[in-house]
Amino acid sequence: MNMVRRRPYGQNYAFVVAGVIFFCLLAGAGLRAAPGVMMLPIESAFGWSRETISLAAAIGIFLYGLTGPFAAALMQSFGIRRVLIGALLLMSASTGLSVFMSAPWQYVATWGVFSGVASGSVAMVLGATVVNRWFVTNRGLMMGLLTASTATGTLIFLPGMAALAQWGGWQAVVISVAVISAALVPLAYFFVPERPQDIGIRPYGAPEGELAPAGPQGNALANAFNALFEAARTKTFWYLFATFFICGFTTNGLVGTHMIAFCGDMGMPEIQAASLLAMMGLFDLVGTTASGWLTDRFDPRKLLFAYYALRGISLMFLPFTDFNFYSLSIFAAFYGLDWIATVPPTVKLANEAFGDRKAPIVFGWIAAGHQLGAASAAYFAGYMRTTQGNYLDAFIIAGATGILAALLSLMIGRRKRELAPVAA
Repeated sequence: MNMVRRRPYGQNYAFVVAGVIFFCLLAGAGLRAAPGVMMLPIESAFGWSRETISLAAAIGIFLYGLTGPFAAALMQSFGIRRVLIGALLLMSASTGLSVFMSAPWQYVATWGVFSGVASGSVAMVLGATVVNRWFVTNRGLMMGLLTASTATGTLIFLPGMAALAQWGGWQAVVISVAVISAALVPLAYFFVPERPQDIGIRPYGAPEGELAPAGPQGNALANAFNALFEAARTKTFWYLFATFFICGFTTNGLVGTHMIAFCGDMGMPEIQAASLLAMMGLFDLVGTTASGWLTDRFDPRKLLFAYYALRGISLMFLPFTDFNFYSLSIFAAFYGLDWIATVPPTVKLANEAFGDRKAPIVFGWIAAGHQLGAASAAYFAGYMRTTQGNYLDAFIIAGATGILAALLSLMIGRRKRELAPVAA
């Protein structure tokens, strides 16, 4: 029997659900940010190379994205709450076990494989599924807010985690992430119903008598691959996949994983570098929320063009600064405003192209492209640092891909197309 009963606030209860999801996304993103903070302490503690440590981060980021479409399909087949609670428990267990690691493969297993799969279920596809299910109006704004939580969680916790690492070593960071993940389980259990109709309300903004679109039924694995095969026949999917690959390549894979180490190479203390990333997180909270508002009102393709072009220019600018407070503050402001502002327009274009019913799963595959790009950047930048002794070429190449993504964004079509239904 469903344990969720009728809730107060009517349609406004959608914001309670969104609030709980916001904090879960925050925790998942904080987990994925932790390897960037632990890179230097682990290098010092175990003597492992930067390339080896980056490999674990890259695997975690890759699985974080690859899990997305399957997690979306599982949510539609077995329920958001069950998948979310299972993911939070696995996040807590996998990171907690890493306290006992003594070899690189153990770091890869805990922070790469298991935490990658777990956090991939508490990511952008979760936000897209909740927004599509609980909101009819203000979808762009709500997607912007939930998306902001992923980037803000990635960045805003970094000074605290850096201080923890300085005080108690990398183990203190590990324990904190495990405890926070476990603490969110009761919130998810008691405050996240499966659908609005389960508690006798309509999605926010839905008129009287309107029914929410039914999700696909049947085998979750088949649903995920069927959605991919259908979407892959369209140019829109591949343009969105390519631009989102570059989005990941130019954000959490490069800056999120290597920015603290890059600043360390330039003589900046770790906590100060983490504070710089936290400032980006605050700007991102504003930028991504504003992007959601703009997406409800303007052509998302033109928004993507502006976002990617600005990001590419800022990345190519960074290596040529002298890393003083003034130049880094300018970078943090411009780059932070657009850190992951690309998500609301990308979600809207996916909804227009593939329909509300299939869009969450298709977006999961597009998000997998994002994390594939991020994983590529995480390993590529570590490799370049190991072989060349600096990060210069890694940032220049990433900036050039941002310009390419800007041009590809203008080629995305907006013809609405509902994918064929999946047989039960």
